[in-house]
Amino acid sequence: MRDLATEFEAERDHLTAVAYRMLGSRAEAEDVVQETWLRYAAALATPQARAEVRDLRGWLTTTAARLSLDVLRSARVRRETYHGPWLPEPIVDRLPDHAAQDRTAGFAADPAERAVRTEQVGIALLTLFERLSPEQRVAFVLHDVFAVPFQQIATTLGTSPAAARQLATRARRAMAEGGARRSTDPVEHRRLLSAFLAAAEAGDLDGLLAVLAPDAVFVGDGGGLFPTVRRPVVGADKVARLALGLLQRLTATSAIRNLRTAHVLVNGFPGLQVEADYRRGLSLRGVVWCTVVAGRITGLYHQVNPEKLTRVPPLDPAGDDGPPLPADEGAGAADGGSPGAGSRLAAQAG
Repeated sequence: MRDLATEFEAERDHLTAVAYRMLGSRAEAEDVVQETWLRYAAALATPQARAEVRDLRGWLTTTAARLSLDVLRSARVRRETYHGPWLPEPIVDRLPDHAAQDRTAGFAADPAERAVRTEQVGIALLTLFERLSPEQRVAFVLHDVFAVPFQQIATTLGTSPAAARQLATRARRAMAEGGARRSTDPVEHRRLLSAFLAAAEAGDLDGLLAVLAPDAVFVGDGGGLFPTVRRPVVGADKVARLALGLLQRLTATSAIRNLRTAHVLVNGFPGLQVEADYRRGLSLRGVVWCTVVAGRITGLYHQVNPEKLTRVPPLDPAGDDGPPLPADEGAGAADGGSPGAGSRLAAQAG
């Protein structure tokens, strides 16, 4: 039988995935995984105790889920005093250089794997998880994402299988009301984001309204550490004017210098990373992503809380961070190959 450390390391990525999907925080997820290891090492230290556990992944998943539930319950109290809206910690990856012009660049080629990365792990889904109670969130993630049976979920939650099933059902209903699982193809995300940025750079209010849903929302999370909107801004016209105002301030204010941008993947979907030198020698870093339904942007999300961006790789100070967002048909690039809005913005700001 393999030693405990080897067995646990084989399950570490799975446990991190479970905890992150429940918590929306990589730091908290890693803390949960570490505590799971300590409990595993203590409870199954002897060969006899280990032999009694036939399904090690199930045992570890249940333990990690219980610990995540405790974190969620305490987080619910902490977020009541959080400064402004709370958004999850994004996972940011660079666009692949060699596949920049591929229509599915940066996304899994296999449809099943692609569905897992986009629908079940997407940043939009993590954002909507805030609608759920801790128990609903655990039931939904375990059953709908990881196919854990309700009997095991009931053990995790300390309830009956019927009650666990009901929690998952209510979670699905709440997610559906918030627009979950209706997100469009990544290529459509890419096209709309490119069109939005081009219109914002051009100061084209009508162009912005053309890609925004009537009830579009803008949400910012600065955690009280960096300035952003203090409450969600709702309505296409308000969101469009806010975007124009923010862009104007970014390029005009003397407090922000050396503005640089890069198109990135945020939990598998196109997004934007922005960095600049801020006042008093501080650096400003932000990640922007959007949600899309029926060919319109329904939400723009702006994460600037530095405590949630510690794992985001910094951009090149020279502004050379790989290819701009590829322009697809209808994305607004007249020449089909000109630099994206982010690249032109960086050039203007420099």
